[in-house]
Amino acid sequence: MPVLHILYGRLALARRAWYAQPGRSHRLARPVVSVGNLSVGGTGKTPCVAALAAWLVAEGERPAILSRGYARPERSRGVTVVSDGTRILADVRHSGDEPFMLAQAVPGAAVVVCANRYEAGLTAERTLGATVHLLDDGFQHVRLARDLDIVVTPAGELAREHVLPKGRLREPHAVLARAGVLIVVGATDDAAEAEARAAGVPLAVGATRRLGAPVEVQGGTPEPGATVVVLAGIGQPDQFVAGVRAAGWRVADTCLFADHHWYSRADLDGVARRVAAAGAWGVLTTDKDAVRLDRSQPLPCRVARVPLTLEVPRWPVVTGAVRQAMDGHA
Repeated sequence: MPVLHILYGRLALARRAWYAQPGRSHRLARPVVSVGNLSVGGTGKTPCVAALAAWLVAEGERPAILSRGYARPERSRGVTVVSDGTRILADVRHSGDEPFMLAQAVPGAAVVVCANRYEAGLTAERTLGATVHLLDDGFQHVRLARDLDIVVTPAGELAREHVLPKGRLREPHAVLARAGVLIVVGATDDAAEAEARAAGVPLAVGATRRLGAPVEVQGGTPEPGATVVVLAGIGQPDQFVAGVRAAGWRVADTCLFADHHWYSRADLDGVARRVAAAGAWGVLTTDKDAVRLDRSQPLPCRVARVPLTLEVPRWPVVTGAVRQAMDGHA
């Protein structure tokens, strides 16, 4: 009897094969570029989506970011337009944390949320003038046809991980051959290309996660080397904690929650008590967490967010593949 992760992998492959048959996926009028990953948890795909959206805006395009709006506490029926590319039109609880964060980060890009991302794309084309779509976390969303799949993965993960529930992979390694570009975080370009060759992906680049300078949420920003408490409710929060330490801050305590956790006033009061007990400056948190803080009252301690960026030395390889896919859209 096959163990559970083998059955899970077979079902994932069967699902892809079913949607690959003619007429079982939907195609939008404008090009679709998917940015996704193979594993659960944070890999750096959201900074990649933001960077691509900003590049497309600079190129004179009107990109629409299509998102499922995962774990949003207030679900509207149908399509939610988070941003029309000029104004933010929905609050974070109706948008979801990542779509709202992307709407703030990339003026000029529309952000549209719906479980049916084909419907989201139709709205973006018909009412927002979208010329290209970015399918956020879209590698497994095979119901929507795409012109290019970009997969973001941590270095070495493809060799060491297994399919759920034994490991962290959503699908077996073999599906990576469907990707057009592999971005390997924490790898050199040579190492990224070696992983891509093994997976059957034609293009690959290395990338590095970087934390930027803190941005005030409430009460200013800490001096370099200050004692802080780290607050994170994201996939793989240990990466963020390690990054804060590597940037020179002294981490006195960590308050770690489940991915997409919506912070209550009781949560924040508890965090403030830990800040006081540690004699810390206050809290450092992620951009994604910052939009989920309960702001109905002033926060009970000082808070700053630390932006995450993805440095890709050979970024023109990625944008060139996107432009080629757009030009080849039928």
